[in-house]
Amino acid sequence: MAGWKSQKREENEGTHFLELWAEEFYVGEVNEITSTLIDLALREDIGEGDVTSSYFVPKDRMGHGVVIAKADGVVAGVEMAEEVFRRVDGEIEVTCLLESGSKVGYRTQVLELKGRAQSLLTAERVALNFLQRLSGVATKTRRFVDLVEGTKAQILDTRKTTPGWRALEKGAVVAGGGTNHRMGLYDRAMVKDNHLVAEGGMEAMQEAILKLRQEKPKVEVELEADRLDQVEAFLKLEGVDYILLDNMDNESLRKAVAMRGDKGPLLEASGGVNLDTVAEIAQTGVDFISVGALTHSAVALYLSLDFIEI
Repeated sequence: MAGWKSQKREENEGTHFLELWAEEFYVGEVNEITSTLIDLALREDIGEGDVTSSYFVPKDRMGHGVVIAKADGVVAGVEMAEEVFRRVDGEIEVTCLLESGSKVGYRTQVLELKGRAQSLLTAERVALNFLQRLSGVATKTRRFVDLVEGTKAQILDTRKTTPGWRALEKGAVVAGGGTNHRMGLYDRAMVKDNHLVAEGGMEAMQEAILKLRQEKPKVEVELEADRLDQVEAFLKLEGVDYILLDNMDNESLRKAVAMRGDKGPLLEASGGVNLDTVAEIAQTGVDFISVGALTHSAVALYLSLDFIEI
């Protein structure tokens, strides 16, 4: 059985890690950060070696298998699964039958694999772990997206992601038809109650926004409001890109949209969002609806590796 080893891509040398996080990995690129995740996953699973495959599967036995869906959903992380198999054994022939973002049904084939049976079995669980988890995120996202179809609202993710998996899970959100919110603390200022300058009020807020705009012109500004009087005050500020409408009822959301009119910051609804409420929230006219559950509560999509020949 061929051994696996860490593979860091030369084209990423010298690239700042924040830039790497911002890439959309669901389109097929495995970069240095996600490559490291694969190495860690293989290291914890294989350890000193796959004793079951090594002792109970003949070394020269060849295998032919397909990764198939066992439930309806949307696949994501296909490229990660493909890379896992190749990382374990560079001689495995991997054919991607579907791209991330594709809808699947029961027994839909996603990947076809040919190679040493030992290698296929060694890589199986890690590859499926990536594929099932990310497909679960994409599937949950698609359910929300379908419910707001016909409205202007876009479904946003949050920073409530699995540590280390943010780029992957946000890529899965996009694969499911959703839209990425900020990647981290560095690409958008999001001013909540805990950040508000108590003594300076709106004047201090305006000064801080203008200073940020001058020093970091590419960074967006979002202010959180949980009352309509705050919305009214924030609409008077210069340099605000978004207003987060936190835990407002639908009538308040509609009033906030009317207050904003046709021009001004984009409005994001947050709080109390689930599959039962999202459609009515979207009908209020908000631009975005953020849903932490896309990533923190997604259930893995059931996929498996079935062998045709072994």
